[in-house]
Amino acid sequence: MPTLEEARAWYKDGDAVHGFDHIERVYRMATRLAKAEGADPEIVQAAALLHDSRGSDPLSGERLAHHEASSRFAGLILQDAGWHPQRIQAVQHCIRAHRYRGEAENEPRTIEAKVLFDADKLDVLGAIGAARTIAYAVQAGQPIYETPSEKFLKSGKCEEGEAHSSYHEYIFKLRNVKDRLFTKSARQIAEQRDAFLGAFYQQLAAEVNAER
Repeated sequence: MPTLEEARAWYKDGDAVHGFDHIERVYRMATRLAKAEGADPEIVQAAALLHDSRGSDPLSGERLAHHEASSRFAGLILQDAGWHPQRIQAVQHCIRAHRYRGEAENEPRTIEAKVLFDADKLDVLGAIGAARTIAYAVQAGQPIYETPSEKFLKSGKCEEGEAHSSYHEYIFKLRNVKDRLFTKSARQIAEQRDAFLGAFYQQLAAEVNAER
């Protein structure tokens, strides 16, 4: 079984969005959810440690395929550790199925995959979610806040020249995350985190517009 210390070497230093601190939080939350939902803890923990192990840098151009690359890397690591092929495949399914904007064929089918998906998505809500979303925007050279265009509000697509600020990401993705969660345990945790994140962006918009 891979350990947290071993996993540290698989992640880039200084990545405020998908770095090792994200892995530690997902690992702890996934362990908590696995216990509550009756999932196999070893499958869930291995998947949590490996799920962003390759191509997680949003500026690398590989982000869209990072779940596939990380799945392949997990196969090599677990094979070297002597895992049974069926259990390796279970971990790989969890990793392939953890993307929010994933393909239909990679929807989480097992309770372990649902637990990893939920643990990963809870990390974009609440105070951590606000911090990570702003960090992601800064990494990508985008502003923290910009008023979305009518086109974006209706379609999720920016006007030509329109920035995709952290507020855009909240409107497009983060405010919908709680409705995508699979497990009862995660949905309960998400209620407070979602409320906090919504209040944060409401306050941010009001301050930017000198309304508060």
